[in-house]
Amino acid sequence: MKIKVGFGFDVHQLKDNHPFIVGGVNLEHHKGAFGHSDADVLLHAICDALLGAANLRDIGFHFKNTDPQWKGISSVILLQETVKLLTEKGYEIGNIDAMLCLEAPKINPHIPQMQENIAKAIGISIDDISIKATTNEQMGFIGREEGVVAYAVCLIEKV
Repeated sequence: MKIKVGFGFDVHQLKDNHPFIVGGVNLEHHKGAFGHSDADVLLHAICDALLGAANLRDIGFHFKNTDPQWKGISSVILLQETVKLLTEKGYEIGNIDAMLCLEAPKINPHIPQMQENIAKAIGISIDDISIKATTNEQMGFIGREEGVVAYAVCLIEKV
């Protein structure tokens, strides 16, 4: 049995009157994440963790932000494509542990839906997906609501 661990990180700028999609959930807020795709910081961090664990480089290598094919695309699709890459290399996903860092909105009420979206996209149990959130205590770019950050770790196994 070969087990590997991956780590992912992502950050996106927040802009006024822009959609804020996190974990495949559209959050009601006066600001939203800006990026080439739907800028889902949580799913991007998870993709990077999975790709890194399988030694498949990073999300930017596979889904370039200069490629019009990925412009405005749902990050759920990017996550599904990432899982296909892992499957082709002979890996299955054990679990994911993720952390969001933002001042607002509150994430806790949305975590079950995020877990469900991720579980459905990658084919593992909701019990194998942990999502947590914290603030930056009003410090730095996160505290000023200029950006949002996500971290993720994962465990994969060669089958």
